[in-house]
Amino acid sequence: MARTTAAALSSPYCILHRSSFSYKPSFLPMRIFPKTPSPPTFPRIYAFSSNDIKVGSNIEVDGAPWRVLEFLHVKPGKGAAFVRTKMRNYVTGNTVEKTFRAGSTIEEANVFKEAKQFTYKDGAQFVFMDLSTFEEYRLGEADVGDKTKWLKEGMDCNLLFWNGKVIDFELPVTVQLSVVDVDPGLKGDTAQGGTKPATLDTGAVVNVPLFVNIGEEILVDTRTGQYMSRA
Repeated sequence: MARTTAAALSSPYCILHRSSFSYKPSFLPMRIFPKTPSPPTFPRIYAFSSNDIKVGSNIEVDGAPWRVLEFLHVKPGKGAAFVRTKMRNYVTGNTVEKTFRAGSTIEEANVFKEAKQFTYKDGAQFVFMDLSTFEEYRLGEADVGDKTKWLKEGMDCNLLFWNGKVIDFELPVTVQLSVVDVDPGLKGDTAQGGTKPATLDTGAVVNVPLFVNIGEEILVDTRTGQYMSRA
């Protein structure tokens, strides 16, 4: 009995009623406060319309991914405004002109890029590898196109994915290549003294300053194909 009384005395919710014989503990019920529910959260949804079109936008038209190459917002004196675009189909490579009504809703193509390394060429296929998983991705010669003249083994590129498959790739903006054939430079040649064609180790031909010689490393802008400087 003494143990029971002692245990009851230790409870913070115990009130003692004194009698002539003993102390009888009684307990008050605990008040439980309900938890205030958090307000529901909803994902933000961003609408994509023809007014948002710009160079480089990825849009989906007729179930295919397209990249916008050129655009022009037109507001005629009469009639509704519209957006004139020039687009390239990622899958077929075809380029078309298409007009959208201003403010019309357009489906944005879920195109994303991942860095992969060009490792080697297997016949007519260019093999890229994920260096963390060693998974290989292959592109045909038609997919690579003219970019092959800047592509070199060991080069890091960006592969573009859509619906789980590779649809295109991007070269680095600047690449370092070796001069394998060029007319020899003459004494006193300077950067302002003119240019001459030079063949690079990838087969590309670019115009270089007269002082550049065979065996030199140069930097080239892959967007324009122009010589930038010595490496």
